[in-house]
Amino acid sequence: MARRSEQSDAVFRLVVLGTGGVGKSALSQQLLYNLFSEDYEPTIEELYRKQVAIDNHACMLEILDTAGMEELSAMKDQYMRSGEGFVCVYDITSRQTWEELRTLCDKVLQVQQEDEVPMVIVGNKCDLGEARREVTVAEGKELATNFHAQFYEASAKLGTNVEASFFDLVRDIRQRRSSSRPAVGKSTRRICPLF
Repeated sequence: MARRSEQSDAVFRLVVLGTGGVGKSALSQQLLYNLFSEDYEPTIEELYRKQVAIDNHACMLEILDTAGMEELSAMKDQYMRSGEGFVCVYDITSRQTWEELRTLCDKVLQVQQEDEVPMVIVGNKCDLGEARREVTVAEGKELATNFHAQFYEASAKLGTNVEASFFDLVRDIRQRRSSSRPAVGKSTRRICPLF
């Protein structure tokens, strides 16, 4: 029995959320396969599994890469309900994706019926440069602070902060599991080191 419990404790259900085109699949594929594709194909929904070691502990990541959230259907409510941690992604070159992410994060809290859940806010595409930026680092941090989440700027193309985003989310879930109180996102805030 203890062995089965240990095995289930090592499985982490992560959901990658964001509107279409922000790079949810690109972040997932970079984490899983160290792969980046320039071609954009809208995702219907993909479930990935990967065994990793985080802080010398074996972990099985179950990553649900969701479709763009134009419609909040009952099916989407279901995976918001079953997810333990959420990688919430916007595109730093699109203010609209940042604005829409707030609504998605609110929806996660509503569906989970919690004030806080393990969550990381990821501003993707930091490799595209300051000239194309529409969302400031301060605005990304503010959004993360509002949801008691960690914040990263990442580049799925270059692999910048991809592993850190997912792995720190797993650490938050672990803390929540071992605590009688829900864990609050760490104060760690990392931005794209290119700028």
